Amino acid sequence: MSKSIKKSPFYRPLLWLKRGVIGLLGLWLAGIVVFAFLPVPFSAVMVERQVVAWATGNFGYVSHSDWVPMSEISSPMALAVMAAEDQKFPEHWGFDVGAIQSALSNNEKEDARIRGASTLSQQTAKNLFLWDGRSWLRKGLEAGLTVGIETVWSKRRILTVYLNIVEFGDGVFGVEEAAQHYFNKPASRLTASQAALLAAVLPNPHQFKVNAPSAYVIRRQQWILRQMSQLGGDSFLTAHKLH
Repeated sequence: MSKSIKKSPFYRPLLWLKRGVIGLLGLWLAGIVVFAFLPVPFSAVMVERQVVAWATGNFGYVSHSDWVPMSEISSPMALAVMAAEDQKFPEHWGFDVGAIQSALSNNEKEDARIRGASTLSQQTAKNLFLWDGRSWLRKGLEAGLTVGIETVWSKRRILTVYLNIVEFGDGVFGVEEAAQHYFNKPASRLTASQAALLAAVLPNPHQFKVNAPSAYVIRRQQWILRQMSQLGGDSFLTAHKLH
């Protein structure tokens, strides 16, 4: 490398940026490998929520989850999130192309309610490693991380991690925490109705409340229950080795 380049005022900042990017990529890769086997202690979204709470003076806010293996999560809960969020989860490779095309067509319409098409794999990658919000940068990183976890993890592992880090309400992360908080029972004992109610708030757990469900949430809960039945119930999970 020439001396003139090293003397450039941009050399050192660019060098540190390059090292930071390489370090972050290495950290993400290590996380994908390690969390294929070990419980996830916290997610990036949990850290983000905690930092924002402290920054705004809300020192009573605590975001945490209680990790449980799939064997300690009721089968209706596993089925409910797929029925609600990603019915093609066992079949796709991380992206639902049909859903993406449908969402793009819908979002091009005037006055259309913006609709997403993120799979459970994409949501897991985003929640675990990235920040909340919408941007092309985040979506690009999310796509790469999704490919990573789909390559290294099994579908059952992706579903397990998703259920343990997904947000069900303010400071309520993971299905075990949600079951205890809203129903005073472990996740292993959640009924189909309770599981569908939890899944019904997932599009926006800050707007939709499990403990004060709106008419929309109740309608969505009933729709999810019908979808669970149409998918085939426990036989659907067994056929795809998801529970």
